[in-house]
Amino acid sequence: MNDDTREKRWQDRFPRLLPRYALLACLALVVVSLGVVLTPARPRESAEPSFSDQARGAALAETVRLLDAGSHLGTPAREGSAAPSAVRSTDLPEGKPADTGNRAVERAVTLLTTQAQALLAPGQSLPDAPGASRADSGEPSASASASAGAASAAAASAAGSSAAASSAAPLPATAGQLVTALADSGRQRLADAAVADGGMARLLAAVGTAQLLEASALAAGTGTAAPPADVAFPQLSGACPTASTGSGAATTGTAPRAAADSPQPPDSPGIPGASPAPGATVETALAAVARTEAQTIYGYQVALPRLDGDAAKSAAEQLARHGELLSSAESLSRQHCSAVPPREAGYALGPSFLASPAAGLGSLETAALPVYGDLVALSDGETRQWAIAALLDSGKRAVVWGTDPGALPGLDRAALPSLPAN
Repeated sequence: MNDDTREKRWQDRFPRLLPRYALLACLALVVVSLGVVLTPARPRESAEPSFSDQARGAALAETVRLLDAGSHLGTPAREGSAAPSAVRSTDLPEGKPADTGNRAVERAVTLLTTQAQALLAPGQSLPDAPGASRADSGEPSASASASAGAASAAAASAAGSSAAASSAAPLPATAGQLVTALADSGRQRLADAAVADGGMARLLAAVGTAQLLEASALAAGTGTAAPPADVAFPQLSGACPTASTGSGAATTGTAPRAAADSPQPPDSPGIPGASPAPGATVETALAAVARTEAQTIYGYQVALPRLDGDAAKSAAEQLARHGELLSSAESLSRQHCSAVPPREAGYALGPSFLASPAAGLGSLETAALPVYGDLVALSDGETRQWAIAALLDSGKRAVVWGTDPGALPGLDRAALPSLPAN
């Protein structure tokens, strides 16, 4: 009887207590949710930068460091100001005026400024070029030096320990030291280009090529020893994988590979003119190289009878060199199971080429630069090593014929940042 009474009381009381239980449950949920919100989330560990990002950061840090050094060496004297003291007439060989050295240094500063702008990551900005504002004494201003130091520190932070060590190294204090540092930086950029991804490889190859060429130009302009500016071509080896079948197409190496089967390089946002055209492959790039070399050979054959003396001798040597490059490009095409473009009997050359064959040969050499740049971006391994060496080779030949390959040879000039005002 008592049990029945207690059960009846509970049944009568439960409906009245139900709202309280619901309220307590809601309060518990609120407390738990507040605890979750107020508990700070464990910060995610930042991912290690890729090799390409590290290589870009290191290139930027070293380029800004060289830019700072060049700015300290001086630029041509402005109207109403004294000549810079860093490049003195006593530093140059007899008969070479000091302003020649100054112009060579200023050209290096302009080139390095353009390269630094191209190496900036999206969202980064470059301080005003150091040394642009100078006192009448010709010494760099304190604010300019501070800007360059800040830029070096920012670039070193992005690049890691290797760039930090480079940034902390003493600045080249003489034209000879700047020549050596430029050449060392150029060789390092080319070494990094062999490993980096896609468009970044093309950008690094362009920077390294221009720095090696500028080191030679600065050495000539300041009367210092010229550094070696060569990159060894790899010994090409290998064959199309289908060659083992013994078929006729495989034997000639002309079995084309579908474009969809060729790996595409990763996109390179923020790098003007570095990414290849959509749909481009290593096979199409090699075909473009072969056609460009065949056209260049024809140009040399036409120009050679119109040249004499040292120019004719140089043209004959370069003609033989282009024959080797064409054979190598065709060999690489076969290795990639790609069709080799047929050699045409002739190519159209404008009247200006016949009127000035030396300048025309220089134009042909510079026209080959973006073709090799495409191949650098699209290829890897042995093929990319060959393309990097050929890019530098073309830049050197352009200089021989009096044509400027630019601050970033191998990139689309229309997409490059504007040159800074002198």
